[in-house]
Amino acid sequence: MTDSENITPGPERRKPSETLYVRNLDESIKIPLLKESLDAVFSPYGNIVDIVAHGNIRMRGQAFVVFDDVESASEALDEVQGFELFDKPMVIQFAKTKSDVTVKQQGEEAFEEHKKLRLEAKGTLLICSVNNKRKRAGGAIAGRPAKRVAGPPDELLPPNKILFLQNLPDDIAADRLTEAFEKFPGFFEVRLVPGRKGIGFVEYETDENAVVAKEGTVGITFSDKKAKITFARK
Repeated sequence: MTDSENITPGPERRKPSETLYVRNLDESIKIPLLKESLDAVFSPYGNIVDIVAHGNIRMRGQAFVVFDDVESASEALDEVQGFELFDKPMVIQFAKTKSDVTVKQQGEEAFEEHKKLRLEAKGTLLICSVNNKRKRAGGAIAGRPAKRVAGPPDELLPPNKILFLQNLPDDIAADRLTEAFEKFPGFFEVRLVPGRKGIGFVEYETDENAVVAKEGTVGITFSDKKAKITFARK
C-alpha cells in the first residue's frame, strides 16, 4: 500500500480489506497524538497491527489503520464512520490496496510480487507527475513508502514514556488523573481524547519514569473502576 495509491476523493464503498483509509482529520494535531488517538478509537474493534500517518502536505488530515483481519476492519468502519475526532467527523473507506504488513503475513513470495506491482504503479504515477509538472512549469514529485511496523497486543508493548489508560469512568477529569500520576518522578502531562470516553494518556519525561509509574499504579481504581494501564503504541 502506498499513500498515492489509496487516496481518492470519492466516498464509495470499496471491497473489504484489513486496511482502512481515514480522512478529514484535524491537520493541526501532531502525528504522535493523532496516532495515539486513532489507536484509542479503533482498537476496541480488533487488533491493530499498524497505523500510518504523515505530516507532509500531501498526507495531512489522512491516515491508514491496519487490522489483522477483515472482519474487525469492517466492524470498525461501520461503527466509527462519522465519529468526531478533535471536533471533525472522520470519513472512512476501505483502502484501495493491501498494506505491506498484511501482505508479509502471506509469505515472502507474495510480498515480493506485491512490491513489484507497487513499483510498477509508482513508475506510472511518476511519469504522470513529471508530465503534469512540465505542463504547469512547476510542482513537485512527492511521496515515500511509509515505514510500517507490525505491533504486538497492548499488554506486550515495549516501554515508552507514554502510558495508555483504559476503563476509566466516563466523567473523569484530567485533574483527577494528574493527582494520581504526578506523584511519580518525571511527570509531564495528562491528555484526554475529546469525544472518546473511558481512555486517556499520561506522559513522562523518560521511558524509565513511565515504567516506575506503571508499576506503581497496578490495580489503581477510579470511582470503583479498575483502570487498565499499558504503554502507548508509538
